[in-house]
Amino acid sequence: MNYDQAVEQIRLQNAPILNEFEDWLTASGVSPKTIKSHIDNIEFFAQYLFYYEPLKKLDQATEDDVYTFLSDWFPRKAMWASASSTKLNMASFRKFFKFLHESHRIDKEIQADVLSTLKEFKDEFLDAVAFDEHEKW
Repeated sequence: MNYDQAVEQIRLQNAPILNEFEDWLTASGVSPKTIKSHIDNIEFFAQYLFYYEPLKKLDQATEDDVYTFLSDWFPRKAMWASASSTKLNMASFRKFFKFLHESHRIDKEIQADVLSTLKEFKDEFLDAVAFDEHEKW
């Protein structure tokens, strides 16, 4: 299987996860605009997960993936990266990993590790986009 085939297979495997996440957010009473933001953020994260080898599905992501995405990849690749978009991404990750755990796709430990990473490295993530905002112009 070549890279493009592997990516397409992962996209197909991620689709029901994203659909169920959207349903979960809706059932939680989240507004349609916020749901769209969370889905867009997680879809962009999914692109990151198949940017490097080994390619990963969304439910295979770990705290290391979240850390590298927020500290390096997102600030460099997203022209819209800012403090507010980083905070929104962090909120999306909190919701998404809660959903993954509640839907029995990941262990509680993985969810806890992601939440700990988001809390512990928040300032580093915000500094990464602040630095890159100056570099983009």
